[in-house]
Amino acid sequence: MRKTLTTIKNSILDILFPKFCLNCNREGQWLCQDCFSLIDIFEKQYSPSTTKLAGLYCATSYDNFIVKKLINQFKYKPYIKELSKPLTLLVITSLNKLENPPDFNEFILIPVPLRRKKLKQRGFNQAYEIGQQLSKSLKIPIDDNLLSKIKETPAQMELDKEQRIKNLNGAFKCEQPELVKNKKILLVDDIFTTGSTMRECAITLRNAGAQEIRGIAIARA
Repeated sequence: MRKTLTTIKNSILDILFPKFCLNCNREGQWLCQDCFSLIDIFEKQYSPSTTKLAGLYCATSYDNFIVKKLINQFKYKPYIKELSKPLTLLVITSLNKLENPPDFNEFILIPVPLRRKKLKQRGFNQAYEIGQQLSKSLKIPIDDNLLSKIKETPAQMELDKEQRIKNLNGAFKCEQPELVKNKKILLVDDIFTTGSTMRECAITLRNAGAQEIRGIAIARA
């Protein structure tokens, strides 16, 4: 019954507020199939050497103009929260294209946390929204209460690589180390640039006793 009501509600919303592809303006979806096909999907796992991660999975390049438009509309005003679905589909498509698709059965999804000010401003954490979609698809749990950002820092995009690393020193805290100890963690974020954010999150989780930490992101800049 609840599913039926949700379907009806979504149908009404689609009539009142129809979706249009953000690239070609075709009605029906935020990203139509034709425009989806214009995005190059990565088919190899990325292995960064300085992030403290056991592995990193990125779906595509942030240089793609469609990807950049989708992510910017997801993160900046006017925010379109529903873009988490087509963006996550890029990740799932990439994972399925890998020669040896990873097995995440024993992993816990942890979204990279936002600054309180940014969370209040946007109303949602984009990494958590992506994580929720991944949780459903990969059938693994997500917990956004295990990692928090305890230090307000300037936006990473305004800094160079060295400044990014210093900017995030001590910025994160593991709230419940007992739930992280000996666990396998899949860190979720939207964009991977220098790796500074995931690196600092991984260090925090390692210090809390995490067994293995991998990263996953929509795009690599």
